[in-house]
Amino acid sequence: MSDLANKDAEAIRVKQAIGWLIRLQQNDAPALRRQCEQWRRADPGHERAWQRVSGMHAELSQDLRALPVGTVNTLENSALRLQRRQALKLLSLTAVAGGSAWLAKDLSVIQPLLADQATAVGEHRRLALGNGDELDLNTATAVDVRLGARQRLIVLRQGELFVNCTADSLRPLRVSTPHGLFEAKAGAEPVTRFGLRIRDGCMSLNVEKGKVAVAGIPVFQATAGNHYRVADGSASLYERADMDPSAWREGLIVTRDMRLEDFLDEVGRYRHGHLGYTRSVADLRLSGVFRLDDTDELLRVVAQTLPIRVQYMTRWWVQVKAA
Repeated sequence: MSDLANKDAEAIRVKQAIGWLIRLQQNDAPALRRQCEQWRRADPGHERAWQRVSGMHAELSQDLRALPVGTVNTLENSALRLQRRQALKLLSLTAVAGGSAWLAKDLSVIQPLLADQATAVGEHRRLALGNGDELDLNTATAVDVRLGARQRLIVLRQGELFVNCTADSLRPLRVSTPHGLFEAKAGAEPVTRFGLRIRDGCMSLNVEKGKVAVAGIPVFQATAGNHYRVADGSASLYERADMDPSAWREGLIVTRDMRLEDFLDEVGRYRHGHLGYTRSVADLRLSGVFRLDDTDELLRVVAQTLPIRVQYMTRWWVQVKAA
């Protein structure tokens, strides 16, 4: 069986295991549990998939128990006041209580189980693709890598990546994403360097060197030194850059007059749990260079810079308020 066929079979088994888990959450009848046990014994692959999914379930359960008393009942209401990215993170914590509703709203927990390569929250990984090509994966990113004789294909399932490659028309490097297909093109030099990030309803494309073509947008090629929003068959330049889009590769967040609300949303990508804020601090502005290797220390530094205080209800539940 080919690697692709193996990956497809594995994805099917994982989905089946998730289905069994949700059904048992909704109805823990002895007969249904026996059926699940029979499914697990029928194939060693079934048991491996069950262990992976149930292990994720146990981890989420532990995170949920760490939240303050009464928090679970208010997560949905809190999510309504957050940007969608934070809301999805909160909803993923309620997987043990939300069952199929969680599965429909947030697949970010499942994607790493199915991907060839995946990073944990806060992890940065660099992969060698051969012939000098490199692929950087940012926090909570999942990709598939297909290096063939006719093309080099990277499938970005979730998160953010950065590609450093040699453009080759005979063996093009392409990145497939939920919002389009991107292909490295040579500029004055054969090297192409660009980053892609999945955002709500669009892709963020940052080109450092060379050019990048976007399937479905005739004639257009993204050029070096520019940062684009790509969605619905069109590309537009970001009018204002309040953050260096590639600084994460050095373990940094570099901001220029960035709203604190946007800054905290960004920091939240690199830590577990909930990082919230009150509306009274959302419009404060921040410029500087901040290290990502210790986000608690990062928050302490920000609290010394701006008139805010950081309240830890638990290690996993943090709120930023006016001082």
